[in-house]
Amino acid sequence: MLPDLAAAVLLIGLTAYAVLGGADFGAGFWDLTAGGAERGARVRGMIKRSMGPVWEANHVWLIFVLVIMWTCFPQAFGPVMETLYVPLFLAAVGIILRGAAFALRGEAATISEARALGATFALSSVLTPFFLGAAVGAVASGQVPLDGSAGAFSSWTNATSLLAGALAVLNGAYLAAVFLAADAARSGFDDLAEAFRRRALGAGIATGALAIAGIAIVNSDAPDLYDGLTSGAGLVFVLLSGVAGVATLAMIWTGRFGPARLGSAIAVGSVLVAMALAIEPDFLPGELSLDDAAAGDPTLIATLISVAVGLSLILPSLAYLFRLVLKGRLDQELKPIGAEESPR
Repeated sequence: MLPDLAAAVLLIGLTAYAVLGGADFGAGFWDLTAGGAERGARVRGMIKRSMGPVWEANHVWLIFVLVIMWTCFPQAFGPVMETLYVPLFLAAVGIILRGAAFALRGEAATISEARALGATFALSSVLTPFFLGAAVGAVASGQVPLDGSAGAFSSWTNATSLLAGALAVLNGAYLAAVFLAADAARSGFDDLAEAFRRRALGAGIATGALAIAGIAIVNSDAPDLYDGLTSGAGLVFVLLSGVAGVATLAMIWTGRFGPARLGSAIAVGSVLVAMALAIEPDFLPGELSLDDAAAGDPTLIATLISVAVGLSLILPSLAYLFRLVLKGRLDQELKPIGAEESPR
């Protein structure tokens, strides 16, 4: 009972990070692909305007996930870190560089500095979710042995892991485009709302197509995971993701961006839930069960109580922050970001 409850808390945190942090990374994807200085200036300006109030809050969930995992599931935390230290280290470096570049971008003294910081922010926004997704894919596909004997690169470069990394990038781009379209529409920037609407449709279709094609990849590379995703509770959430994805595309097509935000979050979050249910009752498939991975009852009880107390403080604060953002109370002037800027 306690291990299951702790696992549910871990999954909630991971899903929150996939949705909120994923949208944050996805905004960087659109920064990278916005185009030249003139054509992409307003797109990049909108990204910075929308991300500014929430980009740090979105990554609180990563710390939450790490703390829950090493405290509640220490027997799994060790092998995961020992096996997947390469993608996790690269993701950590990407997060650091991305945050620093985002914070310093507006303080560049020269055009060259501004471009370098912009490139660092954009590239890190794409590579970081890829490495994180590849790590999740490696765990789900049974590439993490209990004794940590897997290769530093072979453990996360199998087909399923690479598929998960690519889907993490596309899911983030999809979420970000939906959220940015909604923000632009609320602010009255009709040209940007339309630009992000097109991006959301394209990213949604691309993500769905890759997910469908990925079924064959998972079947060949990780048959146990495939079986879990195509039967029982795992299949229920796979279908939920598909239905939510199609409904969201319809809402985006008609410009109903408010409900589309919720639909896109359900579509992305359901995938993670499906993967977790697909490997149940294992934590490390074929190596370590959930019960064996868990810490003792006193540790689990103390951690769950601490989580309940902490979330009672954090969730109202985050809800209030997002309410202010969605109501436009924290809006700043849209400042296009391009080569024509005059750095201070």
